[in-house]
Order: sequence, then C-alpha cells, then structure tokens
Amino acid sequence: MLGDNMKLKSDYILKKIAGSYVVIPVRTRAVDFSGIIKLTESGAFLWEKLQGGAERDELIAAMLEEYEVDEATAAADIDRFIGKLREADLLE
Repeated sequence: MLGDNMKLKSDYILKKIAGSYVVIPVRTRAVDFSGIIKLTESGAFLWEKLQGGAERDELIAAMLEEYEVDEATAAADIDRFIGKLREADLLE
C-alpha cells in the first residue's frame, strides 16, 4: 500500500554517470538483471529518499519542498514512480 513505509532493496545503487542518473544492480541481482534503469533528477531524488525508507506523505512533503510543483501533481508523479518500482520488484 502506498501509505506504508517503503524501502528500496539493497541490491541496487544509484550512480550519476555523464549527467544521467542510472540504477545499477549489485551482488546477486547483477547476474539476473538485463537492461538499464535511467532516472530523471526528480526520480533520483525520490530514490535517495526511499533508500532509508519513507512513507508516501513524506515523499510528497519532500517533493513540495524541493521542487516547484503542486501537491496533486507531486502525489500523482510519486504514485506512478512507486508503481514502476513495484513492477520492477525494486522495493522490499
């Protein structure tokens, strides 16, 4: 559920390479992973927040503080981002 504390699996790290944010698998995930995950700046911002664990409301508050965006847009973007993380099995 989106209101729960969400945390990224520790088998992935975020790197900034040549101005782009890229998620890289480590440990056993590197063997099973095919492809690349590129994130936008705001996606990388949310990724960093989720590394330590965060709730949806915390993510929305952080986005509102960091970016010039209204709450409804921030919430919709976060829901879409979390949905993609879940589909890719990147959350614990």
